[in-house]
Amino acid sequence: MSDDLNSIHATPVTSALGDRIRNLTSQLRQERNVQIKATSRILGAAAQMAINHDRLIDQVVEMVEEDLEQQNQFQPGEPYTSDRLKHQFKSLKDAKAHFNLKASSWDALAAKLNATSAPAKSPSKNVISQDIVAQRLDAIEQDLQILRGDMNQVLHSLALLIQKLS
Repeated sequence: MSDDLNSIHATPVTSALGDRIRNLTSQLRQERNVQIKATSRILGAAAQMAINHDRLIDQVVEMVEEDLEQQNQFQPGEPYTSDRLKHQFKSLKDAKAHFNLKASSWDALAAKLNATSAPAKSPSKNVISQDIVAQRLDAIEQDLQILRGDMNQVLHSLALLIQKLS
């Protein structure tokens, strides 16, 4: 009879211990899943930030290249020559489209450009290009602010993750 009492009392203790182990295991799995999700979000945000950063670098490089190209273009008062036009444009068709002129050769295009008041038009082109540069810089600044916000979200997520792990 005493063996029967011991087996009755042993079963609830063993069962309670098993339940506790299962509960702890379940909690550990839930915490692991939370950590995996948090890590995934952090990595996703970091990847998006890297993409945005690369895009901003590309935009700045493009702007610098355009500025350098504009510096290499003709200075006001300098005559157009076919050699300089060939150096500036890939094809005669591109050059004609750029200046919105009709010409049958590089020399003819240079002559037409020299005959018109092209240097008088360059200040307005400068104002337009400065406006475009200012707009692009504003867009880049907005993108940088978005990146800062993304970085703050990543840092906040990391702080939460560290807090949960502690």
